[in-house]
Amino acid sequence: MDQNHTTYTILEKVDSPKDIKGLGMAELKQLCAEIRQYMVECCSVNPGHLGSSLGAVELIVGLHYVYDAPEDKMVFDVGHQAYAHKIITGRREAFRKNRMKDGISGFPKRSESVYDAFGAGHSSTSISAALGFAEAAKLQGLHQKTVALIGDGSLTGGLAFEGLNNAGASKADLLIILNDNNISIDRNIGGLHEYLLRITTNKKYNQAKRQVWDCLGEGWFRNAIQRMVGSMKSSLVSRSGGDLFQAMGLRYFGPIDGNDIEQVIDTLRRLKEIGGPLILHTLTTKGKGYAPAEANQTVWHAPGTFDPETGERIKSEKGVSRYQDVFGQVLLELAKENPEVVGVTPAMASGCGMSILAREMPERFYDVGIEEEHAVTFSAGLAAGGLRPFCNIYSSFSQRAYDQIIHDVALQNLPVILCLDRGGIVGEDGATHHGCYDMSIYRTIPGAVIAAPKDEIELKDMMHSALKSEGGPYIIRYPRGYGEGRDWMSHKAEVLETGKGELMMEGSEIAVIAAGPMANRAAEAAERMKAETGWNPSVYNIRYIKPLDTDMMKEISASCKSVITVEDGSVIGGLHGAVAEYMGTMQSPLPVRAIAIPDTYLSQGTQKELREECSLTTDGIYAAIEDEMKKISKKV
Repeated sequence: MDQNHTTYTILEKVDSPKDIKGLGMAELKQLCAEIRQYMVECCSVNPGHLGSSLGAVELIVGLHYVYDAPEDKMVFDVGHQAYAHKIITGRREAFRKNRMKDGISGFPKRSESVYDAFGAGHSSTSISAALGFAEAAKLQGLHQKTVALIGDGSLTGGLAFEGLNNAGASKADLLIILNDNNISIDRNIGGLHEYLLRITTNKKYNQAKRQVWDCLGEGWFRNAIQRMVGSMKSSLVSRSGGDLFQAMGLRYFGPIDGNDIEQVIDTLRRLKEIGGPLILHTLTTKGKGYAPAEANQTVWHAPGTFDPETGERIKSEKGVSRYQDVFGQVLLELAKENPEVVGVTPAMASGCGMSILAREMPERFYDVGIEEEHAVTFSAGLAAGGLRPFCNIYSSFSQRAYDQIIHDVALQNLPVILCLDRGGIVGEDGATHHGCYDMSIYRTIPGAVIAAPKDEIELKDMMHSALKSEGGPYIIRYPRGYGEGRDWMSHKAEVLETGKGELMMEGSEIAVIAAGPMANRAAEAAERMKAETGWNPSVYNIRYIKPLDTDMMKEISASCKSVITVEDGSVIGGLHGAVAEYMGTMQSPLPVRAIAIPDTYLSQGTQKELREECSLTTDGIYAAIEDEMKKISKKV
């Protein structure tokens, strides 16, 4: 598959969904194959979420073939499945810069295209949003169709079940497609099943059915017949799990082979003529059409760069530990030392490093699925029951559990250790995934501890320190990716005093107070400043955003003329907020300047590119120190 000479006979002619409407079945099959080839070609050099989108090609092609977007609304859940949708809807060439700075988003995005009906960076939202579209269309008298495409992983989220419950009760004209790519599920596809599917989706059958119900009218006889028919249908579909959906008021169809374009289109055409809330269960193969992705579905969810011919992944040669690896290994060590230690994660075991515990001590590991709220309250229950849970959630995803962190952990002072992975700028996943707000929102919680390690050693120390704490929540937030290259493995863990920071460089005039790894960039900038100009700013590693080190604040207030705060988080409410509030309370005259993520939504790009944009670099901090020093010199 030489990407310099690849030709796409049909795909190159597709600039909008209208261009596929007249294709024959053979051409549609070729189109699906070409879309897959194009995805592999693009993602091999520009990494993305490949596996899910490879598996959903026929579903998306079928949807655009049968329905009329953008008039008909398609809502995706989660956006990992939507690459074929982007390619079909006029973004074929733009897809080569998918997830890149100034390129298109890796997820559906309303501001990007009229075909993206609803943004989908987080999971389990599609059913609720699609139901909103369906009800809005009904109230406005619009003759549009609404479809939600949700993956089986997203269906584990509580919001999805709330949407299902409401959709069944609403009788809205809504089709929910369950894209089930779990290979362990029994593929209930046979002759009888095919026959029943064709009967239940047949237009004449459904017209006759409505006429029968109308003739029977309201009353006990109709209700009795409906109960009998429902009981019979439930027994027929229970093998597929359809009885659950039937009980919620949704008519269940399937499962069908979601990678068979002919069957997908035939089924969608039939369902389009049936009103009311419907659910179509489709079985697909994650990574479909690309052998390496089919063979190792977890790795190929987001494989990084790779050789498209061989499937060999191109790994970084950087010999530095990731924070995720440090977390996973230290958690395992703590679990071996303390029988009360357990790990909890909402479907992020591999990404956060908790798979290390899962492999060695599976009985002490809990993956609760995409259920952030449940993960926190479950952890609170474990803590109330005498255990010491480390609950690891990506920072951005933890926002969903804000209520549980307050009501179920903090109010009851339960010793839950919340490890917020991917704090700060995440990178190519963009605005929905950046962990900008954790320090700001959790600092409002009385009694919470918020720790930000500057390197791998401090992450290890803070995990040990958290285990010694008596209340909760104890929050440790750290970034995605590689650390500073510290020898954390041979380091003997120390218990840090809660609420006490560290003086990294003693100086005068200006105090630079930094959180997390930004403390290292601040020290680099100050050392360079001293060497090049003779100016000598002080640098403090705050360590704890809450409780704030008030002794440090008093020292700075008495000895310095200006303060610069540096944090990989929102400029509002985090470290800068804490320091400025304290200085204001103490009526200190010191100006407090912030280097942080601005009060806007950062787009996608590499972490390096976005940190440069926010001045969260050695050069950016140097420039700020220099500017403040010049101001002080002028006053003198």
